[in-house]
Amino acid sequence: MFAGDVYKLLEGTADAAFVVTVEGEICSWNAAAEKLTGYAAADVLSRTCHEVLQGRGALGTVVCGGECSVHHCAVETESIPTFDLEITTHSGERRWVSVSTIVFDDSRLHRRLIAHLLHDISDRKELEQAFSRMLELSKQVLSVGNGPTRPSPVERLSEQEERVLKLFAAAKNSAQIAKELSITLPTLRNHLHAINQKLRTHNRLEAVLHAIKRGLI
Repeated sequence: MFAGDVYKLLEGTADAAFVVTVEGEICSWNAAAEKLTGYAAADVLSRTCHEVLQGRGALGTVVCGGECSVHHCAVETESIPTFDLEITTHSGERRWVSVSTIVFDDSRLHRRLIAHLLHDISDRKELEQAFSRMLELSKQVLSVGNGPTRPSPVERLSEQEERVLKLFAAAKNSAQIAKELSITLPTLRNHLHAINQKLRTHNRLEAVLHAIKRGLI
């Protein structure tokens, strides 16, 4: 595969996309990447992606760095899982993106290249953080609320459903819970639907609060 063909393909994508060497040096940067990050292609070409994006993971740990694990994995495999990353834009704003990775070989120059596609998920992250704050506040309200009364659930929850609620109560997001329980997102949604039916609740926050009040988790 010629790298030039990949560059042309990525230039037409709606998602921000760029190509780097296994050392992390940027060699392609599309218009959507310019729009998302505020960096023009001329500002970033030949620089390293960790220098430009300053990526951090969910716990604030540095993900992009001189010893990027994703780029090291690309040397051995062509399958890299999608992951979330907090990046820094040209204006200094921090934004969350979901990063998909495509590994390919440039047959003309006999080298391996890595294409990253960035999808802006900042709104989703804000909702998750708001849910976490609401959950913590609701727990505090419950702790000084209605005393020791713990009504029984309408139907008994399964062990898996209890695990799901405990993880939601720990402010885990859906993707993290699905990964931890080794289930798909549709399966997780089915569990949540069953939980709401059994507890006669309408959403995950209400289900978690009812479960805490009833001493289920």
